[in-house]
Amino acid sequence: MSAYDLLSEPIRKYIREQKWESLRKIQEASIPRILNTDLNYVLISRTASGKTEAAFLPILSKVNFREEGVKVLYISPLIALINDQFARVEKLCEHLDVRVTKWHGEASKGKKDQLLKNPEGIVLITPESLEAMFVNKPYHVSHLFASLEYVVIDEIHSFLGSDRGMHLKSLLSRLQQINHDRFSIVGLSATVSDVNLYVELKGFLGNTENTKIIRDHTPKPINAVFRYFHSDTQELPIGLLKDLYVRTRDSKALVFPNARGRVEEVAVKLKRLSEKVGGHQNYFSHHSSVDKEVREYVEFFAKNAGLQNFCISCTSTLELGIDIGNVDEVVQIDATNSIASLIQRVGRSGRREGRASNLYLYSTDRWSLLQSLACWLLYSEQYIEPVEVIEKPYDVLLHQILSVIKGSSGLYLHELLAKINENPTFSLISEGEAKEIVNHLQEIGFLEKLGHEYIIGVEGEKVVNNKDFYSFFQTPVFFKVSSQGVKIGELPLSPQIREDENVYLSAKIWKIKYVDYETSRIEVIPAKDGKKPLFFGDAADTVHRIREKMLEILYSDGEYDFLDEEAKRILKEMRKEFSVFPITNLKEERPLLFGNGYTKFYSFAGSRINKTIGFLLDLAGAEYVYDDHSSALICRPPEQEPFTRLAAIRLTEDQINEALCEALKKNPALIKLSKWGPYLPLKFQAEILKTKYYDFDACFRFLEKIKWVHNIGE
Repeated sequence: MSAYDLLSEPIRKYIREQKWESLRKIQEASIPRILNTDLNYVLISRTASGKTEAAFLPILSKVNFREEGVKVLYISPLIALINDQFARVEKLCEHLDVRVTKWHGEASKGKKDQLLKNPEGIVLITPESLEAMFVNKPYHVSHLFASLEYVVIDEIHSFLGSDRGMHLKSLLSRLQQINHDRFSIVGLSATVSDVNLYVELKGFLGNTENTKIIRDHTPKPINAVFRYFHSDTQELPIGLLKDLYVRTRDSKALVFPNARGRVEEVAVKLKRLSEKVGGHQNYFSHHSSVDKEVREYVEFFAKNAGLQNFCISCTSTLELGIDIGNVDEVVQIDATNSIASLIQRVGRSGRREGRASNLYLYSTDRWSLLQSLACWLLYSEQYIEPVEVIEKPYDVLLHQILSVIKGSSGLYLHELLAKINENPTFSLISEGEAKEIVNHLQEIGFLEKLGHEYIIGVEGEKVVNNKDFYSFFQTPVFFKVSSQGVKIGELPLSPQIREDENVYLSAKIWKIKYVDYETSRIEVIPAKDGKKPLFFGDAADTVHRIREKMLEILYSDGEYDFLDEEAKRILKEMRKEFSVFPITNLKEERPLLFGNGYTKFYSFAGSRINKTIGFLLDLAGAEYVYDDHSSALICRPPEQEPFTRLAAIRLTEDQINEALCEALKKNPALIKLSKWGPYLPLKFQAEILKTKYYDFDACFRFLEKIKWVHNIGE
């Protein structure tokens, strides 16, 4: 019996009406397994391969939606993705008379109230909205989800190895605890290809024995072209912009720069070029600071563009699976920091079956070119960054302690500890450590005792009653930007936000006329003075393997036909420059350059190892400058000793913890990398730094084997 024959008649009718010629490979594989077992599954296949239907076709055929209660919970990392998937799931359900409800901050209150009166069908939600329900309306959680049969997690890779992922894992455990029976989980992903990640995936979903991976190995053909345009300024070279315009003017294109300011620059300048030559005007920007209604209009326009061409300059807001229809080209400006991100972006083009993806990679400096090339070659080798396993998420535990106590209106200590013990997210955190955190929360006023029960304290109420409590996003202070009463978007607060400065926003240049710090508002007018706008954005960490690949490229003689002539020239120039270091063992040797008044050590190591080396240099009292872009540490005066001494340093755990605690005392802002970390006892803050910001074990292993290779002549 075929997978199609196993489906219910209403679902088969849906397939016939859609005039599908056949089921996709991932659908053929998943349908019989989901229908015939109650195991957890992770479905892995490339973008636009039909993963959503691969999960929902069998679930809708299997679940009895006539029974009371919500039967399927779809969890998404983005509200925009929920809004997008809502239409697809609703269409699937129209023959089944199954209600589909969106539940998030922007969803209809009337629809939510209707669901509460009569809980049924399918609910689409974000982790943050689920958290809000646990905190404010815990009875709603039981009322709605006590008879759940399936949880579908979209873009599951976006949660792995992050605080937000550990938060979701905790919420899933809490859902399971209030459920009458065990529900099954189906995760969807386009970027998990490393078999080593499967263990982490299975652990994330609970019992590893009950979780299976279904993967479609069908390759996606990709046409890649690398272009190099050097820039000595903060702005993009005009040659790059002209080339980009010509390549995208007659197509539907997504352009991914690496910062919001760059996104706006691309949209503004391409639109100006198009105006000069009488081209189309469909140039847009799309990022988290653009007004929601504007973002939704851009998505709607792209999806319904038909024969109209367009170019959307965007950040990761369009990296995940929001359906914007068919895209012809994807453009990446300067290197991505992760291969997973590159895969997601490439997958946005060539979504039609049998069509190749088209990728243009522009670089504006040589190190960006080298990193882009390394990422592309590793992607071709099917390498994706490993997920960092968070064994002891102390900050997530702190947050969940506050959430559980708030939702329970008070708990005895043994009750609280029992709830923590039942949650596998915190299985490696000892009861003693949990008690320390509870005691500290009491000391800082986040908790207080009423008799023998713990309740939320005065200071804790300020935090828990704020909508910002529900998320693990690092939320910068944003100012609402308006012009003559028309809302344009938002900008993050920074020292550069001041009157008479020009800023990019919503594909236009604006001049700041007034900043109201009390109401967090900025009034702007269209800028006409030609003053250069401001840029915003921070670089993310790069893993060790990418840096190793960059070194391998420099010491190989490989030629790449997808590089343009200028990129080939730059690569040849870099290879010649590094040829003065006679390196023969790429795993154990690194260049040490003696220059005029300085010593430069090229580590070609991951960002976290480099930051740890910097920390050790600080302890050694060395004066240095760290440039993560080129993976280099520069010492002045020009002495080799600080680098050679590093190999002999091997700190004990106690020494590391003591040094980190001292660093935190001098600079408390270090823990800002964790949203809830600042409320932990100092020793737990040090643990978070040790596992999320630094990597001492990897650093010591790296330094023990490294040999310095001087430039010839020294």
